[in-house]
Amino acid sequence: MKPSHIEHLGIAVKSLTESIPYYEKLLGTQCYNVEEVKDQHVKTAFFLIGQTKIELLESTDPEGPIGKFIEKKGEGIHHIAFAVENAIDALTEAGTMGLSLIDKVARKGAEGMNIGFLHPKSTHGVLIEFCSK
Repeated sequence: MKPSHIEHLGIAVKSLTESIPYYEKLLGTQCYNVEEVKDQHVKTAFFLIGQTKIELLESTDPEGPIGKFIEKKGEGIHHIAFAVENAIDALTEAGTMGLSLIDKVARKGAEGMNIGFLHPKSTHGVLIEFCSK
């Protein structure tokens, strides 16, 4: 499961329309991709900083995971995603280690990635995502 790098940091925002210009100015780079991931009830916007991406997440449904996160905690860092060779294998290994899995098998995420999440109750309060192409 050894990660090769931080794939992205996920940041929950109320509005991509308001947040994209702010991050473009802050980071000195343009948003290169906006897409909706319907099954996750989210619209995403990506920025590339070196090898790492910043992913802004706007809820498309107040009952979706990002909508609930913002309602409970407000805008801010939502998760950290690690690039792994195979997200399915990484989830299996994490489960074998006794970590609590949100996803027992990988699913499709933004940018065509295979993704899976570990529950923050078993990762010292941090929502961790594994990503692979």
